[in-house]
Amino acid sequence: MDVDSRLLRSFVAVAEEGNLTRAAERLFLSQPALTKQIKQLEQLLGVRLFTRSRSGMALTGPGRALAERAPGALAAVDTAVRETRSAGRAEARVLRVGFLASAANEATQDIVADFGRRRPGLRVELRQAAWSDPTAGLADGEVDAALLRLPFPGQDTYRVEVLFTEARVAVLPSGHVLAGRERLDFPELWDEPFIAAPLTTGPFRDYWLAAEARPADRPAKIGAVTDQPDEWLSAIANGYGIALAPASAARFYARPGVTYVPVDGVAPTSVGVAWAPADDENPVVRDFVRSCLHAVAGPRGERTSGP
Repeated sequence: MDVDSRLLRSFVAVAEEGNLTRAAERLFLSQPALTKQIKQLEQLLGVRLFTRSRSGMALTGPGRALAERAPGALAAVDTAVRETRSAGRAEARVLRVGFLASAANEATQDIVADFGRRRPGLRVELRQAAWSDPTAGLADGEVDAALLRLPFPGQDTYRVEVLFTEARVAVLPSGHVLAGRERLDFPELWDEPFIAAPLTTGPFRDYWLAAEARPADRPAKIGAVTDQPDEWLSAIANGYGIALAPASAARFYARPGVTYVPVDGVAPTSVGVAWAPADDENPVVRDFVRSCLHAVAGPRGERTSGP
C-alpha cells in the first residue's frame, strides 16, 4: 500500500497541534482541505485516527500508533530529498537562494558579490517566491537558504540571522483622504479595508495586517487578497484597500496611484537569512550567511538598522 507523504504530513500536524485550525495554518491549507486529507488517509488505512469534539482532535489507538512512527519516517524522507537536491546543486556549482519581494533590499547585490569572492566559481541563483510561500522554498527543500521577512511560519524550526530592521509604513491609494498626511497613527486605519496575503499563510498574513496592534473587537477588514507585489500594488492603486509595507517598499515599488505614509503604532519589520539546521555544517551555506552579515555590517562591523 502506498501512502502519500502529503497525507502523513497533514496527519502529523493535526496530531501535534490537536486542533484543525492551528494545523491548517501551519500547513498553509484551508481547514476544509485539511479535513478532507485526514478523511482520505483514514479511508486508505481503514481505521479511524481521531475522535473529534469541541475541545479538539484526540488520537485513537491506531492514531497513536501512527503518530509514533510517522514523524521519523517523514524526517528520513525529508533528509533524503534535501541531501539529493543539495548534492545536485553542489555538482552544478549553484547555491539556490529563495527570497520574497525585494529580498535584502540594496544589500542583495553586495551579498552576492561578497559570496562570489568567498566562493569563486560558485553561482548564486536567486528564486523569488509568492507570498503564499513565506519560507520562499525553504520548507520543501527547493532552496539552500532564503532571505525572508520576519516573522514567518515555522521560523522556530530554522536557523535565522537577523540582518536589518526597518519601519513599517502605510500604503494608500493616492486619492485616499489620508494620503496627503505626513504621518498617521495606526488606529486611524482600523476601519479601512486591507489588501491581505492568502489566508493559508496564517501568522505571516496576520503580521502584515498588524493583528497584534488591533483591539480584539476590531479585526482587519479584507478588501482583496493578493499573492504577488504587482497584484498588491494594482489592488491598492485601484482603491480596493490599503496595506502595511516595509519603508523600503517606497523605493522598490514606487508607482503612480500609490502613496507611502509613515505610521505610528506598529512594530518594525526585519529581514533575516534563514537555513535548515541540517545545513549548519554545510561550508557553502555558512559562507553565504557570512556574506549576508558582512554586507549589512556598519563601518565598525556593527549590524545596521537598514541597508
